[in-house]
Amino acid sequence: MKKLTSIRIVTDSTADIPQSVRQELGIEMVPLKVNIDGETYLDNVTLHPDQFYQMLPRATVLPKTSQPSPADFLDTYHRILTEDPDTHILSIHLSSRFSGTYQSATIARSMLEDETKVTVLDSKTVTYGEGVLVTTAAEMARNGSDLESILEKLAEIRRNTQVYFLVDTLEYLQKGGRIGKASAILGSLLNIKPILSIDNDGEVFSLDKVRGNKRAVARILELMKQEFAGEPVKVMVEYTDSQLPADQIAGLIHGNMNVSSMDYTWIGPVIGTHVGPGTLGVIVTRV
Repeated sequence: MKKLTSIRIVTDSTADIPQSVRQELGIEMVPLKVNIDGETYLDNVTLHPDQFYQMLPRATVLPKTSQPSPADFLDTYHRILTEDPDTHILSIHLSSRFSGTYQSATIARSMLEDETKVTVLDSKTVTYGEGVLVTTAAEMARNGSDLESILEKLAEIRRNTQVYFLVDTLEYLQKGGRIGKASAILGSLLNIKPILSIDNDGEVFSLDKVRGNKRAVARILELMKQEFAGEPVKVMVEYTDSQLPADQIAGLIHGNMNVSSMDYTWIGPVIGTHVGPGTLGVIVTRV
């Protein structure tokens, strides 16, 4: 009898999946790169979030981030297929509107002798918005689901997931070219806290701009209530340099939403470069 084809999951470091979870679910991770003051690090491999957020305020210029090369993905694909020639690889990556990572993975696929061994998926989201898709795919693969069923489920989850980012300072968005300098200066003077999200095409956009942190947190809760209206949800709270604000918003979410599960994770160095310290992320998925 022919062996059933197994499915292996590959992702990139911006999914911000804790290492313990990746190991438990057998998820392969290809890291992006971060260059700080002339030194290049591998995101979440040779540079971990706690180190990064200590280094960031001391950096003389804004760190630069770069995608993995096609060769990085090709090496990973070859290793997996050598270990198990009968497996199929599902490679899930951050929004192609945000990075060329998806393109690198697609090029690597085209370089394989048999391209049908790999499916590359644009998550059209970032951080644990991507992470929830990756972990779900890995759990389903471990339980024997076929590729079609996994892809259908991921499309459903993407439709039922909302991402909220509360940015503490406009400095990093300005340095990264996301907003103009004049807007950043004025916003800082007025204590403006932008609330960002990801649209259906995988683009970052501003949901709202609120004066003051307390009002911004209250606005996120209001937006969550409007979107999910008492339905059971899974929540992932993400933080940068301190978990305390994450604990505070988590407590408010518990008191205002029908939360079936809640976990925490870091916002890693690559995304942290663009949003800066003090940023909070809330990923909400309808159960």
